[in-house]
Amino acid sequence: MIARQGYSAVQIGLHWLIVLLVLFQLVFGESMAELFRAELRAEPLPADAALGEAHIWVGFAILAAVALRLVLRLVQGAPPPAEGSAFTRRLAAATHILFYVLLFAVPILGILAYWWQPELGEVHELSKPAFIVLIILHVAGALYHQFVKRDDVLMRMIRPAS
Repeated sequence: MIARQGYSAVQIGLHWLIVLLVLFQLVFGESMAELFRAELRAEPLPADAALGEAHIWVGFAILAAVALRLVLRLVQGAPPPAEGSAFTRRLAAATHILFYVLLFAVPILGILAYWWQPELGEVHELSKPAFIVLIILHVAGALYHQFVKRDDVLMRMIRPAS
């Protein structure tokens, strides 16, 4: 993996696209649960069935965007970790790894639950609190770097490397 000073415009764009897609899933995910339960019970589809269908397609989009982002990270590299204590560097690394694991595993679990093994829907639903905790840690870390350490780490995900 290549070390670089910042992210490319495509890496930054994919990051923010994934942010928006994940937020959509977190906000409107319950509509998918209602759609899924109605289909399992052969009941009429709920009024928000379109949001449930959107949940499926947004999940596919997340999977594709994350796969592309990971390929770009392997090919183009990423900036070195920010300065900090061993603990904060490990926490940041663990957060990023867990994000990638969830961003791949959760859509795959959703696909498996919807088309093959409905029981996996429960595991898929349990990912929501994990995502929320990771998002809080990630945002808190970015804000800490921006406003406490003032080291411009946040700008790496806003301004492309030259």
